[in-house]
Amino acid sequence: MDLNLNRADYLQVGVTSQKTMKLLPASRHRATQKVVIGDHDGVVMCFGMKKGEAVAVFKTLPGQKIARLELGGVLNTPQEKIFVAAGSEIRGFTKRGKQFLSFETNLTESIKAMHISGSDLFLSASYIYNHYCDCKDQHYYLSGDKINDVICLPVERLPSITPVLACQDRVLRVLQGSDVMYETEVPGPPTVLALHNGNGGDSGEDLLFGTSDGKLGLIQITTSKPIHKWEIQNEKKLGGILCVDSFDIVGDGVKDLLVGRDDGVVQVYSFDNTNEPVLRFDQMLSESVTSIQGGCVGKEGYDEIVVSTYSGWVTGLTTEPMHKESGPGEEVKINQEMQNKISNLRSELEHLQYKVLQEREKYQQSSQSSKAKSAVPSFSVNDKFTLNKDDASYSLILEVQTAIDNVLIQSDVPIDLLDVDKNSAVVSFSSCDSEIRSIEGQYGTLQAYVTPRIQPKTCQVRQYLIKPLSLHQRTHFIDHDRPMNTLTLTGQFSFAEVHSWVVFCLPEVPEKPPAGECVTFYFQNTFLDTQLESTYRKGEGVFKSDNISTISILKDVLSKEATKRKINLNISYEINEVSVKHTLKLIHPKLEYQLLLAKKVQLIDALKELQVHEGNTNFLIPEYRCILEEADHLQEEYKKQPAHLERLYGMITDLFIDKFKFKGTNVKTKVPLLLEILDSYDQNALIAFFEAA
Repeated sequence: MDLNLNRADYLQVGVTSQKTMKLLPASRHRATQKVVIGDHDGVVMCFGMKKGEAVAVFKTLPGQKIARLELGGVLNTPQEKIFVAAGSEIRGFTKRGKQFLSFETNLTESIKAMHISGSDLFLSASYIYNHYCDCKDQHYYLSGDKINDVICLPVERLPSITPVLACQDRVLRVLQGSDVMYETEVPGPPTVLALHNGNGGDSGEDLLFGTSDGKLGLIQITTSKPIHKWEIQNEKKLGGILCVDSFDIVGDGVKDLLVGRDDGVVQVYSFDNTNEPVLRFDQMLSESVTSIQGGCVGKEGYDEIVVSTYSGWVTGLTTEPMHKESGPGEEVKINQEMQNKISNLRSELEHLQYKVLQEREKYQQSSQSSKAKSAVPSFSVNDKFTLNKDDASYSLILEVQTAIDNVLIQSDVPIDLLDVDKNSAVVSFSSCDSEIRSIEGQYGTLQAYVTPRIQPKTCQVRQYLIKPLSLHQRTHFIDHDRPMNTLTLTGQFSFAEVHSWVVFCLPEVPEKPPAGECVTFYFQNTFLDTQLESTYRKGEGVFKSDNISTISILKDVLSKEATKRKINLNISYEINEVSVKHTLKLIHPKLEYQLLLAKKVQLIDALKELQVHEGNTNFLIPEYRCILEEADHLQEEYKKQPAHLERLYGMITDLFIDKFKFKGTNVKTKVPLLLEILDSYDQNALIAFFEAA
């Protein structure tokens, strides 16, 4: 069954955050519903559609930026009370816009996520979780990493209150009161949680999660352990998931899964007989989708997916057909409707043009007066700098509420820019959405100067740290049987100081020192699959890795950081000779693949010439025929990885230098000989060279 949905833009509010738009319950089946939305100007607006026009039900005055909007009410009744989180305050409105609640939580951080269930209110700021009942404090939990979302399994269906926190360290934490009942790892940093089918599925325990690297999954949260039901990988490298909803848009009686992503993709998944999700529909919008809801807004009787976007557009993807079949009388009516709509739009446009002229004159006068202050227009920038595990590159995504004119990227460390399919920028060695590949050991700052297409010209600078071990990613398990090298630091340093050094060196470490006296973090190198274990406390830090170069980088950087703060460090290390051979074996398949790819690409032009000369490829051996058939794919792959081979050569060279550096020997003069061996690569010859040198 094909799903055809037509786009209809309803209206635009200010910039919106994740999960700040909801549809109020319908009075009867398939009746039109009101939309309620909160924006960064602090305005809550409720509107409905009448004859194709958005008509406001109520609109509040501006205030603090709205971070979340949820619907609530007495359990098992229509959820039509509106709750918004702004700063550290929760406000409640009736569906007519009358404010009935103003609850100041006195949290030291702004509220980031909220869930409401009857008289229970679940809130999280960056690291703090609070549970209130009738606005009275019940439970509290301090998380070790940032909390991105909070939800509670349906209290009306289960015997106990079970809140779940989505934390940045790729973990869902299941709580009971103020304690963690258990944790479960998910395949990426979870950004959004939702009850399956809107009610927790058959068991009431089924929980959907979406991650910042675009993966989607379903977990059953039982009282004793999690049961992973299914996961959808992000093979097409789509954006991170910001919002999900359950609604039967296909019309087969089973609720479908609606997904909104930060690259503007909207998806619909249906469920087959085995309850596995199957993609039925996807559409690309031009900006990130912050909220998604299924319902009926534009016209009674026609279901639709309603989304809100970053810049504040509320858009419907409706089942209502664009071209209606009608009789002669109906045609006149439709034409009249169209005429009215066109004349309304014309008068609105004239009004806006007049307003723009007025504002422009006002700006000219104020900027030319002697008391003129700098009137630089402000604009919001939504940015994301994330490591891609698949190809060990970083994606820099920049989104502005108005059109981008240009982005200047400046880096004080060498980086490779990789073009991606989604990138629409024209590169004159600076681009707006590019994947960036850094080299471990070299660290510094990447700066993006964002200039939107507005007058007067203005620019915002965003900074992104490229860390010494930038290609490492947090993990929760490592292989303890690998040959490990150990670096031990002791000295007069506090727990907070050694934690700040680890934050400086490695990505995905929470800025705040974790609770307790000692902490262990595990990391995996996304490029080589080597691993790192870091355990530290006041006065001591122990770092173990199967890659000698990782230990060497840590030794150099940590010494430098301690020297800056005038702290004396005692550094000792244990080097495991077997680890070098082990790392070379990990590099081997990648190096072999790249050398073979380079060789194949070099042959393409010559083979094409032979093909033209001979008129066919029958005379070629199957291997060469295969190269010609895959020529476009091979060239594309080679173009994607311009410096891959050089990076691998660089890593092997570093490994060689670092191995002997720990022995106190300088082998830089032998590097040309090493490069000669790499040019006529043979794994055994390379291992022999490392052992003989």
